[in-house]
Amino acid sequence: MDKSIWKFGTREVVYAAIGAALYGVLSWVTNIFPLPSAGNVSFRPAVAVLALFGVAFGPWVGLLSGLVGNTLGDALTGWGLYWNWSVGNGLMGMIPGLAVSMITAYNKPRDMGIGVGWSLGGALVGMAFASLTEMMVSGIDLNTALVGYLTPAFLGNAVIIIILLPILMIAYNSVAGRLGR
Repeated sequence: MDKSIWKFGTREVVYAAIGAALYGVLSWVTNIFPLPSAGNVSFRPAVAVLALFGVAFGPWVGLLSGLVGNTLGDALTGWGLYWNWSVGNGLMGMIPGLAVSMITAYNKPRDMGIGVGWSLGGALVGMAFASLTEMMVSGIDLNTALVGYLTPAFLGNAVIIIILLPILMIAYNSVAGRLGR
């Protein structure tokens, strides 16, 4: 597998389209489950799929999967366009993609730890961007941004990443191995 993390060709476009479609549709399915005491933040297990696409295929695929996928999921839900949350979700996919060259086998505990660690960092940066820019977009105060948006969004995503990403990485390793990748 080519480990050039910044490569962007036909393969990456196809993976980004698949990732965006999966993330968008799976987000739409669970957008009906708001997190308790969170402002417009929903429970989103699809975050693990987004993290996997970043970890497996690199930062461009992760970025586009999150950016386009979140836009699609919000549109399907009828929420409209919230550019800052779409960019935040893009960052949440891009940052794990920076670890793609550090991972040799997706079923090794060390590599799963790298994937989870970078994905948690991506969740923190992405949700911090979205939450803090919400101050400009909708006029909320800093406390609301941090307590009402960032904390529940990050913690919800963190639980999902810690539990589901290793499972998805093992499954991906099995499929990729059968395909000779």
